[in-house]
Amino acid sequence: ADRPVLVDFWADWCAPCRMVAPIVETIAGDHADTLKVVKLDVDTNRQVPAKYGIMSIPTLMLFKDGQAVERVVGYVPKERLLTVLRRHLS
Repeated sequence: ADRPVLVDFWADWCAPCRMVAPIVETIAGDHADTLKVVKLDVDTNRQVPAKYGIMSIPTLMLFKDGQAVERVVGYVPKERLLTVLRRHLS
């Protein structure tokens, strides 16, 4: 099966986005075999955040088999994010 995909909705001007970025990068490296991570700049890709009702950033969305299964809004510590992700990682 395809790996779940974690989408990091962010923007350059967003301070909490810069705080969560290293956490997301670490998780991406640690779970490269079971998770795909992509970053989406909301300023250059306005349609996608609109489609998913993204109101504030950072928002992290986890997709499994093309469906959004989790949404984490705002800065969260690494352990809290991992707790959410582990429910979906094999």
